[in-house]
Amino acid sequence: MLDAKKSDLGNRLLLDQIADKWSILILSQICQEPLRFNLLKRSIPGISQKALTQALRRLERNGILERVVKTTSPVAVEYRVTPLGKTLSGPFSALLDWTERHASEVEAAQSAYDARQALYEIPRNPIGILES
Repeated sequence: MLDAKKSDLGNRLLLDQIADKWSILILSQICQEPLRFNLLKRSIPGISQKALTQALRRLERNGILERVVKTTSPVAVEYRVTPLGKTLSGPFSALLDWTERHASEVEAAQSAYDARQALYEIPRNPIGILES
């Protein structure tokens, strides 16, 4: 029983590391072609340098990406997907496609939910009540 729990925890940790939003967006770019850090950063709107660095290190540690140092002048670092990482291309593409196809439906559901929740909210400081 302990081994099953340990295995479940390991699977959840791995899923957390490869299926977060930045990892999926990074892999969607790198699966198309190897990219240098700055080009990759420009291709993913909203990602900070720190978030990109951390995600690349996680993906490299898990064997999904590899970091290749090119001995050109000046020295360049390129990130490319590994054979293991290529196996994620299909599932991640399907997830990104689903997101694009259903974004408006999700936004409508969120708006409807928010409207329902607003009916039940009690204002923290209703007009006319003075705080002491």
